[in-house]
Amino acid sequence: MRLYVNIDHVATVREARRTDEPGPVRAAILAELAGADGITAHLRQDRRHVNDHDIERLHETVRTGLNLELSTEAEMVAIGCRLAPFQVTLVPERREEVTTEGGLDLSREGVRERVAEAVERLQGEGIRVSLFVDPTREAMTRSAELGVEAIEIHTGEYANASRSGRAGELARLHDAARAGREVGLAVHAGHGLTYENVVPVAALPESEEVNIGHSIVSRSVLVGIDRAVRGMREILRDAPGRVGEPGVWVPPQGF
Repeated sequence: MRLYVNIDHVATVREARRTDEPGPVRAAILAELAGADGITAHLRQDRRHVNDHDIERLHETVRTGLNLELSTEAEMVAIGCRLAPFQVTLVPERREEVTTEGGLDLSREGVRERVAEAVERLQGEGIRVSLFVDPTREAMTRSAELGVEAIEIHTGEYANASRSGRAGELARLHDAARAGREVGLAVHAGHGLTYENVVPVAALPESEEVNIGHSIVSRSVLVGIDRAVRGMREILRDAPGRVGEPGVWVPPQGF
């Protein structure tokens, strides 16, 4: 199970004072040293946290793999094509949202055409493309039809579900992950995953990668980014074989 650490909220803290610290690039380096398999960053159109300079430096500095999250707007796709990171994950984006609230709606014609154009441009530059989608079989089928290499399943509804409703949401994730694998997609997962709820998702046999940001950055405020990343890595290491177990987190020794 690969762990990609999203460093957006390091930049969010920086922008609260519009200063130069904490630095998301430094956070990315420390996360890699602590065992992260890759770094994720979302360059939003409004540049509310990560900015262009951050992305340029991340592209130069990250040694594992840079997963750049972008909208399908022409300006953002052009940035992706110019930088050519390891992977671009196309995501929906609304200016009024606090964070990404759902997956790309590939059933809508306008959305589907914009995604198809972005995928063609990015893959033309040799870039691996993933789509951030909701956990439905239809989304898996439509993603495969667009020819992308991977999908990231939106886990927000699972993360936000009540204890009684979480089993049903996990079943949706599992069905979607299975459908994604059946049509040849690499299956990733992310959004709202924490130390307390990640185990059942990471234990899904079809899932090969999780993207986690807010929970790790929040934990790092208390214990440092090294211990925060290592703690998550240890949880993910022990997750396989725990399919169906409750998502109750037991802190690793010394965490």
